[in-house]
Amino acid sequence: MPKKMKRASKSVRISSLAFSKKFTILRKGIAITQNIERPVRILGITALLLAITLLNSSNTTIPASVPSEYKVDVVVIDAGHGGKDSGTMGKKLKEKDLALSIALKVGNYIEKNVPGVKVIYTRKDDRYLSLDERADIANKAKADLFICIHANANPNRMAYGTETYVMGLHKDESNLAVAKRENSVILLDEDYHERYEGFDPNSPESYILFTLTQSAFQASSLSFAQKVEDQFRSRVGRVSRGVKQAGFLVLWRTTMPSVLIETGFLSNAKEEEFLATDEGQNLIASGIYRAFKEYKAEVESIHQN
Repeated sequence: MPKKMKRASKSVRISSLAFSKKFTILRKGIAITQNIERPVRILGITALLLAITLLNSSNTTIPASVPSEYKVDVVVIDAGHGGKDSGTMGKKLKEKDLALSIALKVGNYIEKNVPGVKVIYTRKDDRYLSLDERADIANKAKADLFICIHANANPNRMAYGTETYVMGLHKDESNLAVAKRENSVILLDEDYHERYEGFDPNSPESYILFTLTQSAFQASSLSFAQKVEDQFRSRVGRVSRGVKQAGFLVLWRTTMPSVLIETGFLSNAKEEEFLATDEGQNLIASGIYRAFKEYKAEVESIHQN
């Protein structure tokens, strides 16, 4: 019987202290360059980014060899928002309520149908949790996968469909807008400047740091994210807007493969109507559950002797 390995991916993590130092250097550097002439400013920012990139490399440990045994048996399911943070709102639904309902359904499917998997919920009721608390729950549990569940919104009320995000650099302004909206929850924390090392969810400069940190878990995160969107499209019958990348704080702070799932647009009346039904929520939850089963089977088969 293969025993669970002590995940090699843990040796690839960069310490939170290193992140803090880099972020402080980055903010100071940006502040300085705002007050100098433009040609010099460009050179200054370029040098700054190069320096922090090299710092990333020097603080990253690459394992000499990757053990062949691997199991996916601890999953953390995070229902977005909660308590004083309602998230986005449709005409009937609050994002926090929808996210919780789907999260509990996903966990229930896994607990009943995948023996041996430990399911941990960041919340099981209507309570507020900060983004760093959510990530800490997953990190302390040494989770093998982190699934964050949300609902979307857009000023264009015709927008609809599912999206699954992994940590990375946004490729267009719409991806950045989603990340800004989900990250803005930190403004509810009185000490957010200290807790999040000066990160400003509304400042484009704050997202520069995300361009410098290549997640050691990106390939695995992308693999699971694609399985989720494939399930939504082929089995659940939803319109998939695809797998995307953006700078989500809650994903950045986790030390395992992680995704953030936007289950649909509450700003779209028709999609909200679907998500408000028990049938609709069950379908979405079953899609995430099947993606998890596929991901677990794939990872464990690849790493078996």
